[in-house]
Amino acid sequence: MIDFGKELETILETDPLGLLEVKAKASSVMSADERLIASFEEINAFMQTHGREPAENQDISERKLYSRLKGLRENPEKAAALAVFDTFNLLGNVKIPEVKEIRTINDVLHDDMLGLLGDEGSDEADPNDIFTLRNVPKSIEMPDHIAQRKPCETFAQFEPLFKQNHADLASKKKVLLPFKSERQITKDTLFILQGMMVYVANVGKWEKKNFGNVNARLYCVFENGTESNMLLRSLAAALWKDEHSRQIEDADQIEIFNKSEQITRDDEATGYIYVLRSLSEDPQIVEIQDLYKIGFSSQPVKQRIQNAEQDPTFLMAKVMLVTEFQTYNLNPQKMELLLHTFFAESCLNFDVFDNVGKRHTPREWFVVPLHVIVTAVQLLINGEILHFHYDSHRQEIVGK
Repeated sequence: MIDFGKELETILETDPLGLLEVKAKASSVMSADERLIASFEEINAFMQTHGREPAENQDISERKLYSRLKGLRENPEKAAALAVFDTFNLLGNVKIPEVKEIRTINDVLHDDMLGLLGDEGSDEADPNDIFTLRNVPKSIEMPDHIAQRKPCETFAQFEPLFKQNHADLASKKKVLLPFKSERQITKDTLFILQGMMVYVANVGKWEKKNFGNVNARLYCVFENGTESNMLLRSLAAALWKDEHSRQIEDADQIEIFNKSEQITRDDEATGYIYVLRSLSEDPQIVEIQDLYKIGFSSQPVKQRIQNAEQDPTFLMAKVMLVTEFQTYNLNPQKMELLLHTFFAESCLNFDVFDNVGKRHTPREWFVVPLHVIVTAVQLLINGEILHFHYDSHRQEIVGK
């Protein structure tokens, strides 16, 4: 009878080819310490090549190294771990924490550097808590007044005006004109908005708001018996958004419009100013805050960006339409050049490669807060942009 135990021992003892020797496979995955050292060595390499520290500028690669070095300087523990690799004394001024001697349980509890043992009853919030909001302002600056429609107590004095205009439109004494410019909004003008007449009974004083923007408060009466004191540009935005919006004007007074300030029958739509955000998964793109593409399209924007991931202009990635403005009587080339010149200091310096490996440097991407871009477009549309310039350091539009 075969002794299987003894046979197995014989096999294990006589393995001349080493077939039964199992060697642990070396992992190619870098440890956290190795990644930290490798990331710092990139900064050392930059110093050796350029003879200076990386700076906060529009070069995306250098900007990334700048942010990394800043983070290391703010983290004494990591700085201590990199001390032997600090060839250029980049972390020399960082105060290295003293090593605490741990002898008792209380020493462990008082040396909870990562906050793993935090007291739930503590009044101080854990900065690493996922429920602790960061980079969010504690208070949001709201406008001094938010316009809402409310019943018009004096509607009886306006009702005959609406009835008369309906009759004049039926008899063709009055006509409907497309809304093409906020300069059409003046005192005593009437518009069709979402199928309803709105009468601009009064226009307040123009005032300069945040970021150099100017606006005026209106007193508007709607034919459904409500009123609102909305801002002029809020009404303009609503009229632009409604493709069926119109202005009501006397048929025999169209030609007396001031052609330098008002619309004419020769006005034509020239396209769209658009603002896009990249959906690229490239880490170098993802880490840039306030990165937007500002451009002009003569065709609908959604049609223009259909194949964005195949176009170097869009960084070879899908994009998201953030906002768009339909424009009239604007020269496309001049408009684009003016906006790009306005934000020239904040133009992104970044190379992308197309599907055949050819390098491209898109010049329509800017690192600018969205509200600043919207304000600049409004200033461009109303012709006032020439009186302002963009301060890239303060990230504000200021008067010249």
